[in-house]
Amino acid sequence: MEAKTLAVRRKTTLKAIIEAALRREIRPSTEQENPDPSWFEVGPFGILRIRKTSGSPSTTVAQVRAVQEALENDELERVTHPQPR
Repeated sequence: MEAKTLAVRRKTTLKAIIEAALRREIRPSTEQENPDPSWFEVGPFGILRIRKTSGSPSTTVAQVRAVQEALENDELERVTHPQPR
């Protein structure tokens, strides 16, 4: 309720206030340093990302499904056989 009151006082909408706050939060800082240029690169939005290396295999759908299945099996095992504390 206070946020709506603030929006009215600023003669704007609550949506505009929230959008401005989110943009401010996700905006990259100007002092952002690349800790290891051989591993990281700065993306188009100024955010660090892992550098893609040529010749490295991309993750396939089968690999993703295998990892998901392994995680589900681990979770099932944990639920059906809880460890005593």
